[in-house]
Amino acid sequence: MRDGDLIAGFVKGLSVIETFDQQRHKLSIADVARLTGLERASARRCLLTLVHGGYAEFDGKFFRLTPRVLKLGYAYLSSTPLPGIIQPYLEQLSEAIHESSSASILDASEIVYVARSAQRRVMLIGLNVGSRLPAYCASMGRVLLAALPEDQARRRLEATKREKLTPKTLTGIGELMKELGRVRSQGYALMDEELEIGLRSIAVPIFDSRGSVVAAANVGVQASRMSSEMLISDVLPRLLALQVELRKLLG
Repeated sequence: MRDGDLIAGFVKGLSVIETFDQQRHKLSIADVARLTGLERASARRCLLTLVHGGYAEFDGKFFRLTPRVLKLGYAYLSSTPLPGIIQPYLEQLSEAIHESSSASILDASEIVYVARSAQRRVMLIGLNVGSRLPAYCASMGRVLLAALPEDQARRRLEATKREKLTPKTLTGIGELMKELGRVRSQGYALMDEELEIGLRSIAVPIFDSRGSVVAAANVGVQASRMSSEMLISDVLPRLLALQVELRKLLG
């Protein structure tokens, strides 16, 4: 792609939208400039353009996104059958085991939730369709990174800000690549309190009918309710059964 084919202002506007999240739901011009690396004047123009288009509102000091932004995410969800196909299977799984289950896709160095069946809250932060988590320390992220060629997975890890979220979080490139190799060979990822203390999860890849990994599915539980061994013995077979059924449906 040539630089002349790109609309720089459009790219800047999207980067401004991505700056807002659950922790940063209202931001000043200075905040956006700092977080995006844009000049203050560019950040101001982007924000005012979003306000003009109805995608943001301004109270005289802070900007915040409006519900109209959801139309952008809905455009993706409505253009792919993946969430609609997976959702009923997650609901059946969650009803059977009384635990929350989810599906996600990989976006750069993050996972994006595309379907979820919540039985009970297992994390301090709320998770919904559209929520994002760092791939390096999430079970579904490990599965999706392991599905990439090793050089691509390494590049994505190297480009990630790898924080030690708990004492158990793996952050070194070498140890993460070794773990991805283990995930690749065993066919699932088990996370034991790396993302958040008290949270365990197990994930498997979701294949299409051609054998390509198109998503990941997981079950997350409170560590006090289920050991790692129980996740492998009781939950993993159910996830693998879900994997087989979805492969028949995903073209």
